Amino acid sequence: MRNEETKDKKQEEEKWLNWAIELQSLAQAGLAYGKDKFDIERFERIREISAEMMAHKTDISVEKVKNLFCNEVGYQTPKIDTRAAIFENDKILLVQESNGKWALPGGWADVHLSVKENVLKEVKEEAGIEASAEMIIALLDVTKNQGKEIPYGITKIFVLCKYVSGNFEKNIETIDSQYFGIDELPELATNKTTAEQIKMCFEANENRNNWKVIFD
Repeated sequence: MRNEETKDKKQEEEKWLNWAIELQSLAQAGLAYGKDKFDIERFERIREISAEMMAHKTDISVEKVKNLFCNEVGYQTPKIDTRAAIFENDKILLVQESNGKWALPGGWADVHLSVKENVLKEVKEEAGIEASAEMIIALLDVTKNQGKEIPYGITKIFVLCKYVSGNFEKNIETIDSQYFGIDELPELATNKTTAEQIKMCFEANENRNNWKVIFD
Protein backbone atom coordinates (compact mmCIF):
# COMPACT_ATOMS: atom_id res chain seq x y z
CA MET A 1 0.00 0.00 0.00
CA ARG A 2 2.82 2.37 0.90
CA ASN A 3 4.57 1.69 -2.44
CA GLU A 4 1.38 2.57 -4.32
CA GLU A 5 1.03 5.81 -2.35
CA THR A 6 4.65 6.72 -3.09
CA LYS A 7 4.12 5.98 -6.79
CA ASP A 8 0.95 8.08 -6.90
CA LYS A 9 2.72 10.96 -5.15
CA LYS A 10 5.61 10.83 -7.62
CA GLN A 11 3.23 10.81 -10.59
CA GLU A 12 1.36 13.78 -9.15
CA GLU A 13 4.60 15.72 -8.69
CA GLU A 14 5.65 14.91 -12.26
CA LYS A 15 2.33 16.27 -13.55
CA TRP A 16 2.84 19.57 -11.76
CA LEU A 17 6.42 19.84 -12.94
CA ASN A 18 5.44 19.08 -16.55
CA TRP A 19 2.76 21.77 -16.39
CA ALA A 20 5.30 24.25 -15.01
CA ILE A 21 7.80 23.39 -17.74
CA GLU A 22 5.16 23.90 -20.43
CA LEU A 23 4.10 27.22 -18.93
CA GLN A 24 7.73 28.38 -18.89
CA SER A 25 8.16 27.41 -22.53
CA LEU A 26 4.98 29.17 -23.61
CA ALA A 27 5.87 32.28 -21.60
CA GLN A 28 9.35 32.46 -23.09
CA ALA A 29 7.96 32.16 -26.62
CA GLY A 30 5.41 34.85 -25.81
CA LEU A 31 8.12 37.17 -24.53
CA ALA A 32 10.12 36.57 -27.71
CA TYR A 33 7.34 37.13 -30.21
CA GLY A 34 4.75 39.22 -28.36
CA LYS A 35 4.29 42.89 -29.28
CA ASP A 36 1.63 44.23 -26.91
CA LYS A 37 3.18 45.60 -23.70
CA PHE A 38 0.34 44.27 -21.57
CA ASP A 39 0.78 40.79 -23.06
CA ILE A 40 4.50 41.04 -22.30
CA GLU A 41 3.71 41.82 -18.65
CA ARG A 42 1.38 38.81 -18.50
CA PHE A 43 3.99 36.50 -20.04
CA GLU A 44 6.59 37.75 -17.55
CA ARG A 45 4.25 36.94 -14.66
CA ILE A 46 3.47 33.49 -16.10
CA ARG A 47 7.19 32.85 -16.31
CA GLU A 48 7.63 33.85 -12.66
CA ILE A 49 4.78 31.56 -11.62
CA SER A 50 6.30 28.65 -13.54
CA ALA A 51 9.62 29.19 -11.74
CA GLU A 52 7.85 29.26 -8.39
CA MET A 53 6.02 26.04 -9.26
CA MET A 54 9.26 24.32 -10.25
CA ALA A 55 10.98 25.40 -7.04
CA HIS A 56 8.01 24.19 -5.00
CA LYS A 57 8.10 20.73 -6.58
CA THR A 58 11.89 20.26 -6.66
CA ASP A 59 14.85 20.92 -4.38
CA ILE A 60 15.97 23.80 -6.63
CA SER A 61 15.53 27.34 -5.30
CA VAL A 62 13.45 29.92 -7.15
CA GLU A 63 16.58 32.01 -7.67
CA LYS A 64 18.46 29.12 -9.27
CA VAL A 65 15.52 28.21 -11.50
CA LYS A 66 15.34 31.80 -12.71
CA ASN A 67 19.08 31.96 -13.28
CA LEU A 68 18.99 28.72 -15.27
CA PHE A 69 16.51 29.84 -17.89
CA CYS A 70 14.44 32.86 -16.95
CA ASN A 71 17.11 35.12 -18.42
CA GLU A 72 16.98 33.37 -21.79
CA VAL A 73 15.23 34.81 -24.80
CA GLY A 74 13.70 33.32 -27.93
CA TYR A 75 12.16 29.91 -28.42
CA GLN A 76 13.13 27.59 -25.56
CA THR A 77 15.40 24.68 -26.50
CA PRO A 78 17.27 22.06 -24.43
CA LYS A 79 20.66 22.78 -22.93
CA ILE A 80 23.56 20.74 -24.34
CA ASP A 81 25.97 18.83 -22.11
CA THR A 82 29.00 17.07 -23.63
CA ARG A 83 30.86 14.14 -22.01
CA ALA A 84 34.11 12.49 -23.10
CA ALA A 85 34.83 8.75 -22.89
CA ILE A 86 38.59 8.13 -22.93
CA PHE A 87 40.01 4.61 -22.50
CA GLU A 88 43.38 3.19 -21.57
CA ASN A 89 44.03 -0.52 -20.99
CA ASP A 90 40.28 -1.22 -20.97
CA LYS A 91 39.67 1.38 -18.29
CA ILE A 92 37.77 4.65 -18.56
CA LEU A 93 38.93 8.09 -17.47
CA LEU A 94 36.95 9.81 -14.70
CA VAL A 95 37.59 13.10 -12.94
CA GLN A 96 36.92 13.79 -9.27
CA GLU A 97 35.02 16.86 -8.13
CA SER A 98 35.64 18.74 -4.89
CA ASN A 99 32.75 16.86 -3.25
CA GLY A 100 34.66 13.60 -3.74
CA LYS A 101 32.38 12.21 -6.46
CA TRP A 102 33.47 11.22 -9.95
CA ALA A 103 32.19 11.82 -13.49
CA LEU A 104 33.19 11.71 -17.12
CA PRO A 105 34.98 14.94 -18.04
CA GLY A 106 32.55 17.36 -19.63
CA GLY A 107 30.11 20.20 -19.11
CA TRP A 108 27.73 22.69 -20.71
CA ALA A 109 28.38 23.46 -24.37
CA ASP A 110 29.59 26.99 -25.05
CA VAL A 111 27.60 28.85 -27.70
CA HIS A 112 30.68 29.65 -29.80
CA LEU A 113 32.06 26.09 -29.88
CA SER A 114 31.05 22.99 -31.82
CA VAL A 115 30.31 19.74 -29.97
CA LYS A 116 33.78 18.46 -30.88
CA GLU A 117 35.51 21.65 -29.78
CA ASN A 118 33.55 21.77 -26.55
CA VAL A 119 34.19 18.21 -25.44
CA LEU A 120 37.94 18.56 -26.10
CA LYS A 121 38.00 21.88 -24.21
CA GLU A 122 36.35 20.23 -21.21
CA VAL A 123 38.82 17.33 -21.31
CA LYS A 124 41.70 19.82 -21.27
CA GLU A 125 40.21 21.88 -18.44
CA GLU A 126 39.10 19.02 -16.19
CA ALA A 127 41.57 16.22 -16.97
CA GLY A 128 44.53 18.31 -18.09
CA ILE A 129 45.13 16.36 -21.28
CA GLU A 130 44.94 16.84 -25.01
CA ALA A 131 42.64 14.41 -26.79
CA SER A 132 41.13 13.74 -30.18
CA ALA A 133 37.43 13.13 -30.79
CA GLU A 134 36.68 9.92 -32.70
CA MET A 135 32.93 9.35 -32.79
CA ILE A 136 29.57 10.09 -31.19
CA ILE A 137 28.41 7.38 -28.81
CA ALA A 138 24.98 8.70 -27.89
CA LEU A 139 22.63 11.67 -27.66
CA LEU A 140 20.45 11.18 -24.61
CA ASP A 141 17.53 13.10 -23.19
CA VAL A 142 18.29 13.40 -19.46
CA THR A 143 14.67 13.23 -18.31
CA LYS A 144 14.04 10.00 -20.22
CA ASN A 145 17.46 8.45 -19.73
CA GLN A 146 18.05 9.22 -16.06
CA GLY A 147 14.46 8.85 -14.94
CA LYS A 148 14.03 12.20 -13.26
CA GLU A 149 12.14 15.37 -13.96
CA ILE A 150 14.14 18.57 -14.28
CA PRO A 151 12.89 22.12 -14.84
CA TYR A 152 14.74 22.49 -18.15
CA GLY A 153 15.60 20.12 -20.99
CA ILE A 154 19.09 18.66 -21.27
CA THR A 155 20.57 16.64 -24.11
CA LYS A 156 23.77 14.81 -23.18
CA ILE A 157 26.19 14.06 -26.00
CA PHE A 158 28.74 11.31 -25.29
CA VAL A 159 31.87 11.34 -27.44
CA LEU A 160 34.45 8.58 -27.72
CA CYS A 161 37.84 10.29 -27.51
CA LYS A 162 41.49 9.23 -27.62
CA TYR A 163 44.32 10.36 -25.35
CA VAL A 164 47.00 12.36 -27.14
CA SER A 165 49.26 13.95 -24.55
CA GLY A 166 49.50 15.65 -21.17
CA ASN A 167 48.87 14.88 -17.52
CA PHE A 168 46.32 15.84 -14.89
CA GLU A 169 46.80 19.06 -12.96
CA LYS A 170 44.59 20.09 -10.06
CA ASN A 171 42.27 22.92 -11.06
CA ILE A 172 39.23 24.87 -9.91
CA GLU A 173 36.83 22.19 -11.20
CA THR A 174 38.46 18.86 -10.37
CA ILE A 175 40.87 17.49 -7.76
CA ASP A 176 41.91 14.18 -9.31
CA SER A 177 41.79 12.08 -12.48
CA GLN A 178 42.03 8.29 -12.72
CA TYR A 179 41.15 5.34 -14.97
CA PHE A 180 38.64 2.77 -13.70
CA GLY A 181 37.46 -0.64 -14.86
CA ILE A 182 33.76 -1.29 -15.28
CA ASP A 183 33.68 -3.33 -12.05
CA GLU A 184 35.61 -0.84 -9.93
CA LEU A 185 33.70 2.40 -10.40
CA PRO A 186 33.94 4.94 -7.54
CA GLU A 187 31.06 6.96 -6.13
CA LEU A 188 29.60 8.84 -9.07
CA ALA A 189 28.14 12.32 -9.41
CA THR A 190 24.98 10.79 -10.88
CA ASN A 191 23.55 14.15 -11.91
CA LYS A 192 26.41 14.25 -14.44
CA THR A 193 27.30 10.61 -15.11
CA THR A 194 25.51 7.36 -14.24
CA ALA A 195 26.88 3.82 -14.08
CA GLU A 196 24.58 2.85 -16.95
CA GLN A 197 26.03 5.61 -19.13
CA ILE A 198 29.58 4.50 -18.34
CA LYS A 199 28.63 0.92 -19.23
CA MET A 200 27.28 2.22 -22.54
CA CYS A 201 30.64 3.90 -23.20
CA PHE A 202 32.49 0.64 -22.50
CA GLU A 203 30.24 -1.15 -24.99
CA ALA A 204 30.86 1.54 -27.61
CA ASN A 205 34.61 1.27 -27.13
CA GLU A 206 34.53 -2.52 -27.47
CA ASN A 207 32.35 -2.38 -30.60
CA ARG A 208 33.53 0.87 -32.17
CA ASN A 209 33.67 -0.56 -35.70
CA ASN A 210 29.99 -1.55 -35.61
CA TRP A 211 28.62 0.96 -33.15
CA LYS A 212 25.34 2.68 -33.90
CA VAL A 213 24.69 6.01 -32.22
CA ILE A 214 22.09 5.75 -29.45
CA PHE A 215 19.52 8.51 -29.28
CA ASP A 216 16.15 8.96 -27.60
